[in-house]
Amino acid sequence: MFRRLLVFSLTAALLFGLAATGFTAKKTLHVYTAFDVDEANIYIEAFKKSYPDIDVKWVRMSAGEVLARVRAEAKNPQASIWFAGPSTSHIAAAGHDLLDPYTESLAWQYLPADFKDPEGRWTGFYTGFIGFATNKEFLKKHGVEAPTSWNDLLKPVFKKEISKAYPYTSGTAYTTLISQLQAIGPKKLGWDQEDEEYIKKLSAQIHHYTKAGSACVTEAGLGEVAVGIAFSHDIVAKGIAKGYPVVMSFPKEGTGYEIGAVSLIKGGPEPQLARVFFDWLMSAEAQSLFKKWNRVPLNPQAELAEGLVTAAQVPVIEGFGGQITWYGQRKDEIIDRWRQITGR
Repeated sequence: MFRRLLVFSLTAALLFGLAATGFTAKKTLHVYTAFDVDEANIYIEAFKKSYPDIDVKWVRMSAGEVLARVRAEAKNPQASIWFAGPSTSHIAAAGHDLLDPYTESLAWQYLPADFKDPEGRWTGFYTGFIGFATNKEFLKKHGVEAPTSWNDLLKPVFKKEISKAYPYTSGTAYTTLISQLQAIGPKKLGWDQEDEEYIKKLSAQIHHYTKAGSACVTEAGLGEVAVGIAFSHDIVAKGIAKGYPVVMSFPKEGTGYEIGAVSLIKGGPEPQLARVFFDWLMSAEAQSLFKKWNRVPLNPQAELAEGLVTAAQVPVIEGFGGQITWYGQRKDEIIDRWRQITGR
């Protein structure tokens, strides 16, 4: 489903590439990204090689921090494009009229409806699934198995042994939260009593919260905590691939996923350059670079990482994709309730 969503009949160059002609004098594009610094650098440096006449100045923040920055700068935008981070954050930005539509991109035109904003204010370009990264040495020492259920996280053995990010700074953590709201208790949108009781109990299990969603993977790998809750690609790239003693597992009740998105910031200073970057990012050339970070690309012509975690291998919550917009539009109120319940 996620690996081959559509078939383009034209070449990637025709669909997505914009000639560098017309940019005879070197110009600068200002970018906000929710990718980790090391990963973002891969894509930005590749873009600069493809478009040597375009320099890129960029700032890395968690998705929630990007949203806050774009809101604060609404009257005087300092960047033109925001790439990466779950679509829920981009949806929230669109709800505050902070994004410009871009429907001329053929990528937007051909992507299925679940992976883009109907008005073109954001477009998906990768996916990833929430999972658990658990330290193998902790499991061996305590004679327990890695968690395979949301309720496993409440076991006494994991008391103050779990790390995750704040859902108001991290798109990863917000995706985790809405996954829990859909997987725990009655399958209805938003909060119910069973959800609130679970979140309160889980908060008591947390050793500490982080700003960035992937930070907990390294912490679990180093044995600072037993379990980190993060996206599968981060667990692989920042844990398993680096040789840390972590095992990856998923909740059997079902987990959620992100649609990683890109959007044009309304009133950004370099709208034309932003569209060049947007179209390049949607190309097979760009998305084949995801192999280095184990992401699932949405361009079906992109090369895939060996052993990539796909939807076919994960117990995904039924109908989760159709719920993402609802949770994106209500992000502020969902997080406000989380903070009331947890006191965080």
